Amino acid sequence: MLKVNQREQIRRAYFIEGKGIRGIAREGHHDRRTVRKAIHDAGPPCHTLSHARTRPVLGPFLATIDRWLSEDEAQPRKQRHTARRIYQRLVAEHGFHGGDSTVREYVRKRRPKQKPIFIPLAYEPGQDAQFDFGEALVMMKGRPLTVQLLVGRLCFSKAPFLMAFPNQQQEALFEGHKEAFALFGGVPHAIWYDQLSQAVKRALSGGRSEEQESFIAFRSHYLFQSRFCNPGEGHEKGLVENLVGYARRNFLVPVPEVESFQELNALLKERCLAEAKRRLRGETLTIGELCEKERPHLLPLPSRTFPCCRTVPVHTNGFSLVTFQTNRYSVPVEHARGPLLLLRAFVDRVEVTDGTELVATHRRCYEREQDILDPLHYLPLLRERPRAFDHAKPLKAWIHPPVLDLYLTELRARLPHRTAILDFLRVLELCLTHPLKEVAVAVEQAMASGSLGAETVLYFLRATQGPGRATAPAALASAPPCPTVRDRDLSQYDRLLRR
Repeated sequence: MLKVNQREQIRRAYFIEGKGIRGIAREGHHDRRTVRKAIHDAGPPCHTLSHARTRPVLGPFLATIDRWLSEDEAQPRKQRHTARRIYQRLVAEHGFHGGDSTVREYVRKRRPKQKPIFIPLAYEPGQDAQFDFGEALVMMKGRPLTVQLLVGRLCFSKAPFLMAFPNQQQEALFEGHKEAFALFGGVPHAIWYDQLSQAVKRALSGGRSEEQESFIAFRSHYLFQSRFCNPGEGHEKGLVENLVGYARRNFLVPVPEVESFQELNALLKERCLAEAKRRLRGETLTIGELCEKERPHLLPLPSRTFPCCRTVPVHTNGFSLVTFQTNRYSVPVEHARGPLLLLRAFVDRVEVTDGTELVATHRRCYEREQDILDPLHYLPLLRERPRAFDHAKPLKAWIHPPVLDLYLTELRARLPHRTAILDFLRVLELCLTHPLKEVAVAVEQAMASGSLGAETVLYFLRATQGPGRATAPAALASAPPCPTVRDRDLSQYDRLLRR
């Protein structure tokens, strides 16, 4: 390979002295192709490998890395392995002792990509935060499920927040903010968003936005200011945009397997808190230490929380049901065909109120065209129509302790069918004023005592509520006091028996 000074001699001979390529090659003992390359390029020689360079440290792990990268092709684009995540898994799962730069170099060549360019920004403590929604894939109850992630970040300390929801509706936005403020220990002065439909009614000219009234009420409750990015300019809140991807790659790889949103959110909170130990590049303090420094500059939390729900008016139908998002929820029959009710849809539950009192509460259903029924709502109607008991849908779908089924079986074995049903309904009415588990315990005690009456169940129910609370069964409580009985000489009966 030619040296730099040899290239110079060739180029001088060709351009200044006017020699030909064949003569230069003969005088310098060079190949003519080498001479031509020197004439066309005066730069230093470029080294090219004749064969692939060996990797003594990383080599045994290349098949594993290639397999992970190949499996990523079937995963969501934004939830794939990064070089850092691959390095972490190699160390934790395969005992890799090399450096992370070695892994990054290989992954970069194996999967090249171009990165956008951004302007470095600096923020004051407590002033700004950014929020956004993202998606992630999890395994919930053994099935793949795409969940919606509300992601937030304090701009000064970079403290993260993640919470998973079934959807991106407004109540999820409010609930996530409430939990984020509690985790941060205060409220940032300004929060940046995309043009979220949950917050913005429509975008106006001049970078202004017309906000939803319910969002304005939520913002007013916590007293922060809202800032909205220009349409299509998500990089204006790059901290949270990066956090969405970082969380998918580091918190949710491999794909977590959970049983409920509560379990998933507990996992996300744990991993957010673990970030407090991490020190970001260019910082002398960890995220947790910066967060402690930022917390005094945040707005204080209000004394009461905001009701994070959506309120809609509803009518009951002939089955004492109200409809919300194609699903029907039961209310007590005394409210059927009554005045207009209000339904409050929270993330995890649905509440129905008549404007002054709470009428019914149900778990929120995110499926379609389902009936969510509470059998206690239909007790007065079942007492009037006991023949409908065996086919009543609210009772068939009811999840209850098995001891109640055993109790009903014994009642039917001892009493006529109608009487057994009415006695069982009287016991179920106790669930209106007592927890179901306590009623089940009292039923079990009544069965053990051999007395199956509703009064006996009530007696044991009150007895389990603490010392001094036990009372006589209702049938005896109202009885007159027993008369005083004088002692008698019974020896004459003994003489009568000996005759």
